[in-house]
Amino acid sequence: MRILGIDYGQARVGVAITDPLNITAQGLETIQRNNSDKIVLKRLDEILEQYEVGTIVVGNPLNMNGTMSERAEITKKFIHKLKCKYNKLKIETIDERLTTVAAHKTMNFLDINKNKKRDIVDTISAVYILEIYLNKMKNTLQN
Repeated sequence: MRILGIDYGQARVGVAITDPLNITAQGLETIQRNNSDKIVLKRLDEILEQYEVGTIVVGNPLNMNGTMSERAEITKKFIHKLKCKYNKLKIETIDERLTTVAAHKTMNFLDINKNKKRDIVDTISAVYILEIYLNKMKNTLQN
């Protein structure tokens, strides 16, 4: 079963997925929210139908000092919707601090066109969220 990574943002939602063996993470797409979680959930239905997903990992946007941000509270409500709708799947959260910064650094390193950055930053952030989760799982297995 694959793992789906989500970077839940105010305007856009980045989505990434693991390979079938859960070794690597690839960016899947960026969903335009248009102020509606229904749009996101509908697209997630289609993605879950296409891929065999067992776990969804959502980035938790904490403040730098580890406290809950306003965005984290909003994300928590979205996670509740996920848990209600996809109650057969494992829903996890992962600390996503600095994933957007890392995504921007990656895009700058790759010299990505300024106009394209907005369209892919959330997808790259979702890949980082998924990679953090995969590394955490690997470290747990090794200990």
